[in-house]
Amino acid sequence: MTLNDESALRIAEAAVDQAGGARHVYGNPRHPFARNATREVEVEGQRVTIRFSEASSPAVVEVGEYVFDIRPEGLIKLFGPS
Repeated sequence: MTLNDESALRIAEAAVDQAGGARHVYGNPRHPFARNATREVEVEGQRVTIRFSEASSPAVVEVGEYVFDIRPEGLIKLFGPS
């Protein structure tokens, strides 16, 4: 499956929902070395990494080459192929 902006966002949103939703991931920071600071899931055949927020870094979700910032109101694209 080839990822584009729309499909990457859809997959990232589904993965964040599986982790408890954007408000939960953003609002429950983890210690940087905690075992539960990241969560990996598979959505539509794509491996997705969710990184909970920490004291000095934002919560992000990675899908392929795409990285989205997780905010309480939703996801914001940070990086992706041009």
